[in-house]
Amino acid sequence: MSTTQSERLRQLLEPLVSSQDLDLEEIEVASVGRKRVLRVVIDSDDGVDLDQIAEVSRLLSAKLDETDAMGEGEYDLEVGSPGAERALTEHRHYVRAVDRLVKFQLTEGGELTARILAVDEEGLDLEVPGVKGRKPTSRRIAFAEIDRARVQVEFNRKDKKDQKDMKEEEEA
Repeated sequence: MSTTQSERLRQLLEPLVSSQDLDLEEIEVASVGRKRVLRVVIDSDDGVDLDQIAEVSRLLSAKLDETDAMGEGEYDLEVGSPGAERALTEHRHYVRAVDRLVKFQLTEGGELTARILAVDEEGLDLEVPGVKGRKPTSRRIAFAEIDRARVQVEFNRKDKKDQKDMKEEEEA
């Protein structure tokens, strides 16, 4: 997709997404066989639910039907959320990932997997998990030190409420 088309689509669609108190995270046009697919990713600080996705899909579809932004020919519109293993590219992404485990590719080389504890304008406060029974350690990392970052899926992690309930049971 040309930068011009991407910019036109973003200018056209972003106000509609914003009107729903959501962020337009990504726009992609892909060819699937003879058809084209317009994929739009939306998000908010509280996440998105299926009703919000359906409403945005209706709004975007109506707007695209009244313009020639997608040109001639058929296309499918897919509206969704960023997914579990989202890449973190904007400040707001890091804020939304507080308390999540993230794998960082560092600008100086190497990688680091750590939990985001806090985010400010300069960087992140992290908790690096302990290895082989050792306690976790704290670490500060500046945004300039991060080349890429991606949220990691955790299947066995107990959330804070579960941990609090377990602690209360132990004390009783």
